[in-house]
Amino acid sequence: QDAEVVRTRDPQRLAQCEVVVDVGGEYDPERHRYDHHQRSFTESMKSLKPDKPWTTKLSSAGLVYCHFGSQILAGLLEQPEDGPVVTALYDKLYENFVQEIDAIDNGIPQAEGEPRYALTTTLSARVGHLNPRWNDPEQDTEVG
Repeated sequence: QDAEVVRTRDPQRLAQCEVVVDVGGEYDPERHRYDHHQRSFTESMKSLKPDKPWTTKLSSAGLVYCHFGSQILAGLLEQPEDGPVVTALYDKLYENFVQEIDAIDNGIPQAEGEPRYALTTTLSARVGHLNPRWNDPEQDTEVG
């Protein structure tokens, strides 16, 4: 609630952060580092939670969901984290929402023959509209 959100790629600044997402070049959940941009990164929901069937490479959004999704849902629903309601909702949200983000962020096509994942939103396009155009003279992403 009182956290300061900092947008930077400055390694010295990142080293001071308690949680780093989508930058920094490291995945280390014990230190709350959730980046997927390393060549060696291959984690999927299944590799981190073997009871889950999804093999789509995780994005940083998927990593955060993987590590905190059940806890957040349990708190919002006032249900046990390992209970059937939270488990079912966690799985459905991943399969029908987060997995698409993971796939698109990692450049995984929806299909080469049989579709690999369901395309249910245009979230990537909506986020893209928030970024400056390539030829916009003002490239500052902090300007609203």
